[in-house]
Amino acid sequence: MTLEGQLVDKKSLRAVTGKNADWDGLAKDCIAFSNAQGGRLLIGIEDDNDAPAPGQRINPTLTDILRRKIGERTVSVAVLPEIHQAENGGEYLELRIPRSMAVASTTDGRYFLRVSDESKPVVGDDVMRLAAERSALPWEIQTSLHIPRSRLDGQKLTTLIVAIRASDRVKDSVKEKTEQELLDHYLLAQGEWLTNLGVLCIGRREDRAGLGTAPVAQFIKFDELGQKVNKLTWDDFSLNPMDLIEAIWREVPDFRERYELPDGLYRQNVPAYDEIVVRELLVNALVHRPYTQRGDIFLILHPDRLEVVNPGLLPLGVTPGNILHTTVRRNEHMARLFHDLKLMEREGSGFDKMYEVLLSQGRPVPEAREHHDRVEVTVRRRILKPRVIDFIAKADQAFQLTQRERIALGLLAQHEALTARELAHSLELPAVDALQPWLKRLIDWNLVQSTGRTQATRYFVAPEVLRSLDFASTTTLKRIEPHRLAALLLEDVARYPRSKLGEIHVRIGPEIPRSQIRRAIEVLVKAGKLHMEGIRNGARYTVSA
Repeated sequence: MTLEGQLVDKKSLRAVTGKNADWDGLAKDCIAFSNAQGGRLLIGIEDDNDAPAPGQRINPTLTDILRRKIGERTVSVAVLPEIHQAENGGEYLELRIPRSMAVASTTDGRYFLRVSDESKPVVGDDVMRLAAERSALPWEIQTSLHIPRSRLDGQKLTTLIVAIRASDRVKDSVKEKTEQELLDHYLLAQGEWLTNLGVLCIGRREDRAGLGTAPVAQFIKFDELGQKVNKLTWDDFSLNPMDLIEAIWREVPDFRERYELPDGLYRQNVPAYDEIVVRELLVNALVHRPYTQRGDIFLILHPDRLEVVNPGLLPLGVTPGNILHTTVRRNEHMARLFHDLKLMEREGSGFDKMYEVLLSQGRPVPEAREHHDRVEVTVRRRILKPRVIDFIAKADQAFQLTQRERIALGLLAQHEALTARELAHSLELPAVDALQPWLKRLIDWNLVQSTGRTQATRYFVAPEVLRSLDFASTTTLKRIEPHRLAALLLEDVARYPRSKLGEIHVRIGPEIPRSQIRRAIEVLVKAGKLHMEGIRNGARYTVSA
């Protein structure tokens, strides 16, 4: 059963039966879904469960009661109730709520919007924003320019079709469609006309310019004295959004700058601005901007930071304080196309990926600020703690960290200590109780330690662990698979050439039987992947050239 979130919520059967039925609360959730992307209410499934109680039965008359009760309390809300039977034999009621063509509200004029897993009230000026952003016909699929579907850029169409058919995110049944069927599938065309999205992505240059709001980008570089020293523009409308991302990354020379950091006998190169971060910033700027508002995208490079400025406000319901976890897609069909082209993760804004990459490189997290007419995101160039880079890499190698764990560990490694409240705030979590999935395994592995209790708890990475990177003894690899062990051995020997078996054993994990490591090394030597110098206990190993 799908977990609660942006498109799904669960309700107890008590919410619609008996004297304590919460019809007003149910109406609020229906309005919130209607004003967002639509959704489903699974009635008869408790919040902590994935299925209804075995033997639970739904009264068939409840579907008509739901329609009447919701209809009495809402405006512009449609509900489609249907009774289903789960695998355990219990019944539940699925209430599907389509996206409303107009702004939905209660009969007494209250508005709500689904944001992540909550139904939040919309008040004040945000009501006008909701009405503006929730037009009956989204900008993406409008055909007001009346550009025939035959009048397109053949090269851009070919490039797009090839990329879609090569993507592992696209179903085979979609890849088998003809070019014209793919245009309809991705809403790049409707009937005989190209949609605005189609003109933007595969239209001719002059038609793209005719949109009036096709993205224009400017790169401006300032020196230490605040003097402008370089400027690049992409303003001739010859590039579609996908080409624009590639052109900016390729043509800005400063994005090729790198740091050299000491790493034992070797040196490792760290980019001044990571490609993943820059691309995520550009994707967010293109996919989440309001295309009904004019304005250029600015990339402003200072000696210590990169600022990306995008016209328009954040989507309604998203704020700089919840941007890490809240998902609201302003341009749904463009997001779908970018997802299938592997340019973005459709279920998120990309901020979680930027957090992960920046923290793993010893840098501060991205800073988002919302002004009256624009959104500005800043990423810092400076590496606060170079040692964090190697620490996160080795911890991930030893423990197979999740993205959440890498983010939490990176935050703690940059600070001497953070209280539970401070860490929850940094992770944009609503309460300290929500820290458990981020920290539990890190604490179990002794990567993170704590002192104190409740909200006064202080979490920290032990200085000696960060300094020595000596946490191999706490790994849990007793039953490691042969291919995984071989990969670990090759990576370890590449980092520490001419190592003895005993040294490798300590770093990889003493709880793995020494005989197992010896056999794995023998296999790698026979396969020509490792080179052995010396014999018996004096043998040393290096990765074969």
